[in-house]
Amino acid sequence: MQFLQFLQEWPLLSIVTFLPAVAGMLILLIPGDRRETIYKAALATGALVFLISLLVYLGFDVDGGRYQFIEQYNWLPQLGISWYVAVDGISAPLVLLTGIVMFTGVIISQRIEERPREFFGFLFILATGVFGVFVALDMFALFFFYEIAVFPMYLLIAIWGWKQTREYAAMKLTMYLFIGSVIALIGGLAMYFASGLGTFDMVALEGANFTREFQILWFPFVFIGFAVLGGIFPFHNWSPDGHVAAPTAVSMFHAGVLMKLGAFAALRVGIMLLPEGAKFHLPWMIFLTLVNVVYGAYIAMVQTDFKYVIGFSSVSHMGLVVMGFASLTPAGYIGAGVQMVSHGIMTALFFAVVGMIYDQTHTREIAKLGGMAQKMPFVMVAFVIGGLVSMGMPGLSGFVAEFPIFMGVWMSDKPWIAIVAAISIVITAAYIIRLIRRVFFGEFPAEFEGHVHDVRPSEKFALGLLALVLVLIGIFPGIMVPMVEAGVEHVFTLLGGM
Repeated sequence: MQFLQFLQEWPLLSIVTFLPAVAGMLILLIPGDRRETIYKAALATGALVFLISLLVYLGFDVDGGRYQFIEQYNWLPQLGISWYVAVDGISAPLVLLTGIVMFTGVIISQRIEERPREFFGFLFILATGVFGVFVALDMFALFFFYEIAVFPMYLLIAIWGWKQTREYAAMKLTMYLFIGSVIALIGGLAMYFASGLGTFDMVALEGANFTREFQILWFPFVFIGFAVLGGIFPFHNWSPDGHVAAPTAVSMFHAGVLMKLGAFAALRVGIMLLPEGAKFHLPWMIFLTLVNVVYGAYIAMVQTDFKYVIGFSSVSHMGLVVMGFASLTPAGYIGAGVQMVSHGIMTALFFAVVGMIYDQTHTREIAKLGGMAQKMPFVMVAFVIGGLVSMGMPGLSGFVAEFPIFMGVWMSDKPWIAIVAAISIVITAAYIIRLIRRVFFGEFPAEFEGHVHDVRPSEKFALGLLALVLVLIGIFPGIMVPMVEAGVEHVFTLLGGM
């Protein structure tokens, strides 16, 4: 307990939020030809951010109150804007997720040769935006950091992405996300003016007592505006293109963290501030999530590009997060909270594997690959672990996350949704097993002989860390589920104790 109290006294959230941006600015001052120094500085920053995010996670006391690590300072009191940050049982795991993905993404990026200084600078600014959204309790700050998280994605994809589609994918992603954020911003401003409180403080806005008619009108603006980033159907098709065109570390950030940003903001600003609107609209929005889950899995199964399979798989699994929200049941919300972390680690692992194979074979065509287990046995094991998580295998994090979601949907007034959505489990198993067989087993292509070799020890460490988290959550769900449950409890207090 003394350790927890000691941690709570430090401004860890401000540090973890601004450290990446400050480090990114300093890295830009390093001469561009000193690639080794640039990488070491980026790696040290990633390791430090990961350590701080781990301290935030370990320092969160499940019995210590709703919001913890609270920091609050007036910034523009005339407009009701303040620096107000804290974490609850839902956001603390997401802070840790961001730290893990950032650290492993930096490790995987050792092969970046084109302008690494600028690459890490933009990547770290992106990380600051992500951390800022997860910790913000001031709605103005949340929108501010949300835009910071979106903007660097365009540059990271357009400059360092896959040459065939990078400009198209970067512009498509940016347009979708900016339009979604503008729509959500309109809803946020409507709440600010309608509350009469003159503040962007989201804790105060929880008690603003908006009329039911107001909530029903504005909830779709806020929820769907943010859920565009979460990949909700039919606003999802920017996501696979963005995944495929992005460089490996950015794909890891994109699928592993950025999509969670949309789902989390939809929960924090939409469901928690407009609970009556959520109860009115989410029962029909669950049909959109059903399309996400099943359609995304089907499309993933027929892809011939290794990275596109993972991209559409990500859309399918993110559909489960929003489906958990739409179930309006505690079990569904607990599952969705764990799924955001499980899916984030899993997709980061998947995209890291794809990137390692592409770096050496220079192809992502599944038909041209094969026998990679002979040259990359550790990579194969890591991918199999990720695949089993994707299939929801008991003993791994996927099961801990997905089972409560299906149970929550079954307990709602639409149990048939759970039955139809379960089809995705079979389809997911089919394309994962197909990938494992075609990419890692069979005959090794002669054209790759002498060009493909085992990955570096540092890359093995990154894969091992990601896989370890997936296994630990599966075997010891108590390290995360009670924390998420504590956060969900407050959400259902706002929803009327359903």
